[in-house]
Amino acid sequence: MLKQISIIIILGVLVLACNDIKRPKKPDNLISKAQMSDLLYDLYVVSAAKGVNRKLLEEKNFNPETYILEKYNLDSTRFAESNNYYAFDLEVYKSIVDKTKERLEAEKKVFDDLRQLETDSIKNRRDSIKNRKDSIKNIKDSINKVPKVMKKSLLKMDTIKKVLDTTVITKN
Repeated sequence: MLKQISIIIILGVLVLACNDIKRPKKPDNLISKAQMSDLLYDLYVVSAAKGVNRKLLEEKNFNPETYILEKYNLDSTRFAESNNYYAFDLEVYKSIVDKTKERLEAEKKVFDDLRQLETDSIKNRRDSIKNRKDSIKNIKDSINKVPKVMKKSLLKMDTIKKVLDTTVITKN
């Protein structure tokens, strides 16, 4: 019984303590929603690049987050304050993140389409080369299939032609 009362009191204190969360004060230099969406987009892209090329970035001593903040002419405090302000209102923050997500998905589709075009182009080129090789092979096979008798006949005809040519030349 004492445990149950203790649990109820602790839960009551937690509920009351969580209710006292105050909305962050609107920063004087609040980043616009559109710029925040652009900034988040760049941060997501840089984060993905960082995962793929971490070693290269470390070798070049390149800090992607610092680069993004400099690109938007921001300091980390201004970004953090604006991010906290927008994140407090879940609907507003969700709309910013959704806009960013739509943009990322659109870019992904463009890159996927380009990759597919490249793959199709390579496949078509390979098929074209294969068809040419097959065509050349078929011609060689056709030549090799000419019966020996025909080859002898062709040789005889060639000899006769040469004889005729020489006799025509000598008669003139």
